[in-house]
Amino acid sequence: MKAKDISGQAPGGKRTKLAEVLPLDTPFVIQIFPVYSCNFRCSYCIFSIDKAKRGFISDKIIMDFELFKKSVDDIALFPDKIKVLRFVGIGEPLLHKKIVDMVEYAASKSIAKTIEILTNASLLTPELSNSLISAGLTRLVVSLQGTTKEKYQKVSGINIDFDNFIENLRYFYKNKGNVQVYIKIVDSALDNKDDEKKFYGIFGDICDTMAIEHTVPIHAGIDYENVIKNKDMALTQFGLPVSEVKICPQPFFTMQINPDGKVVPCFSFEYPEVVGNCNEQSVREIWNGNQFQRFRRIMLDGAKNICEICAKCNIIKYRLFPEDVLNKDAERLKKFYEPR
Repeated sequence: MKAKDISGQAPGGKRTKLAEVLPLDTPFVIQIFPVYSCNFRCSYCIFSIDKAKRGFISDKIIMDFELFKKSVDDIALFPDKIKVLRFVGIGEPLLHKKIVDMVEYAASKSIAKTIEILTNASLLTPELSNSLISAGLTRLVVSLQGTTKEKYQKVSGINIDFDNFIENLRYFYKNKGNVQVYIKIVDSALDNKDDEKKFYGIFGDICDTMAIEHTVPIHAGIDYENVIKNKDMALTQFGLPVSEVKICPQPFFTMQINPDGKVVPCFSFEYPEVVGNCNEQSVREIWNGNQFQRFRRIMLDGAKNICEICAKCNIIKYRLFPEDVLNKDAERLKKFYEPR
């Protein structure tokens, strides 16, 4: 097996101790949410429940390319490059007809050290692979739903040509150049230890890193009773021990730009607050603006003080990394986040 197994580790590699570098003039990560649509209906995902029950997600389904370009131009105004520009969100990024153009434009502006796409890869073809590689993609993160066609049908409700799917991934890896390929799967998509070995056997030579992650209860409205294998819930998505989260670190290092241009301060599907709008403000203005600063300042008093959504949120509980814990530094940091 050529790939490195990074199960139980942060998939992005070594993390900076967040409390030591706050406040940030430039966010570490900016997520672009390009399209609110998916060709899968995975049992553990929000797309498995009726759209009317999901709450507000976005005023638009597809991000306009001109809005994307404006956002990238805005990001270029930060003092430093961001660490990661990530195409992800509530949906499948490869459904966006201009995803290659988006990658190419971001790469041309040299705004990020890493430009990555998180995808189910079912739409990947040799032609699309060539285009994404040439456009300047630096990391492809593939989320699998099984090791057989039958398991994909059970987990995602779709019929997939599994052999062709593997060949398309093999093609990408063979022609990737400097692009890093990370392939992951959740434990609920694997049947047993033999299935785990099958995962490593099939994909271990067509990626750089790979991992088995844990399915965790992060979306309200989904019945996880028959999905989750980590029944005692003592481990995070990444296999680390679960700990009490008093302060969510996400608003302090990341932001997400939704298809309609609205900006949210975290990865939660149930937004605690919209902190800006890229149609009306620059990305840098939103990052440093009073609304975002006020949100962070209240967060330092504890997530339970923000709103009911933050008080009940499981996202960070099951995705927390020890380097991001801010509990002991909250009082010292408060002076940096007083709204002007």
